[in-house]
Amino acid sequence: MTRSLAHIPFSPAKCPVFYGWPVVAVGALGVLMSVPGQTMGVSVFTDSLLTALGLTRGQLSTAYMCGTIGSACLMPYAGRLYDRLGSRVMAVVASVSLAIVLVVLSRSDVVAGHVATAFGLAAPTAAYAVIALAFFALRFWGQGVLTLTSHNMVAKWFDRRRGLASGLSGILTAMGFSIAPLALDGLIRQFGWRGAWVMMAAVVGGLFAVVASALYRDNPEDCGLRPDGAPPAEPDTANEEATSEPCWTLAEARRTWAFWTFSLSLALSALYTTGLTFHVVSIFDGAGMARTQAVMIFLPISVVAVLARFASGWLSDRVALQWLLAGMLASMATSMVGLSNLKPGWPVAMIITGNGLSMGIFGLLSAVTWANYFGRRHLGAISGLNMSMIVLLSAIGPVLFSTSLSRTGSYRSAALACLLATAVLLAAAARTRRPTQTRLWKGAPSGWRNPPATP
Repeated sequence: MTRSLAHIPFSPAKCPVFYGWPVVAVGALGVLMSVPGQTMGVSVFTDSLLTALGLTRGQLSTAYMCGTIGSACLMPYAGRLYDRLGSRVMAVVASVSLAIVLVVLSRSDVVAGHVATAFGLAAPTAAYAVIALAFFALRFWGQGVLTLTSHNMVAKWFDRRRGLASGLSGILTAMGFSIAPLALDGLIRQFGWRGAWVMMAAVVGGLFAVVASALYRDNPEDCGLRPDGAPPAEPDTANEEATSEPCWTLAEARRTWAFWTFSLSLALSALYTTGLTFHVVSIFDGAGMARTQAVMIFLPISVVAVLARFASGWLSDRVALQWLLAGMLASMATSMVGLSNLKPGWPVAMIITGNGLSMGIFGLLSAVTWANYFGRRHLGAISGLNMSMIVLLSAIGPVLFSTSLSRTGSYRSAALACLLATAVLLAAAARTRRPTQTRLWKGAPSGWRNPPATP
């Protein structure tokens, strides 16, 4: 974004408070607007889609996986485009595009019928193709671009207070996410699944697109401000501060142990959470619990996530991030143990507690790690690759869980497989440190850069 455009329709420098704090609020709203593209936003429509399209649960899960994998393949390019265009343009484009996809989804069975007639396809084949393409666009613009854009915008406006800002943003987001499944379920009951999607399209593509075009700003420097609201720097100290900020390229970042440990851990969290959320009704039904009980777990999970997000945000400004990563992985393991032994009582409590803690820390780490470790200049490219991995593994989650059910008759095998992967990454996290561009880890393959001996 150019400096002139940053002052339209108003100048953030004239805001009575540091504009980074309004950015926190509007960034949280942007993440909340991605709910239709998140698994929690899709899962409540699953049964309606199965009936309307005439697909099996396995077919729908596979279509979801194919669409999500396609989205993942494009996310690195979206990250680079973000570095060029900035948060404002990307948020508007993403919100309008997401709204169009929601309208198409509301008529997906009708569209599938037209496709079958036009191309002479069997009805199930046409339905599968249409819903896979729709899932691709839904995941790309919702879970991918809109989330990446909003998180990165907040990260760019802060430095020393980045963790606190992300924690506050996470509270606002988690409050919205906590009521999202119940609210969407209520919309479906009141207006039908078609009407619910059309209403969301109006909010995202109409109201929010206007808000983003007016309030989103890419970085404080374009607005004549500095991160954290710091006073203007003297000319000779400004250059010193600029050179002290990390400035890694994507090629450099992906040669570090820290990048892969954090990226794979965040991606595994997405895989597990997506698989659990997508099949939550079926999972609880297998344990003899009703649909209402399944949907209701999201509220206490979100309460725990709010507290964990704020606490981890406060801690991230004070302790090394690898300890928060270890906490996230341990929380994931707690949830997986509960799921592998699911029944009314303590296993449900373990799922709620483990998922709440891990989701809260996940939100913090995905928002601050890349700017903290690698700087803001190539933030879009670096976070875009990480987002690609998150989206890719989130695509595998529902299929892994449905395969476990079809092969073994339960979801226990999927939970245990995730638990094993979590244990491996927990061991890797214990050896992770903040990366530096000057030292090489002797035990790593050639080309991998070593973290310093201390956090």
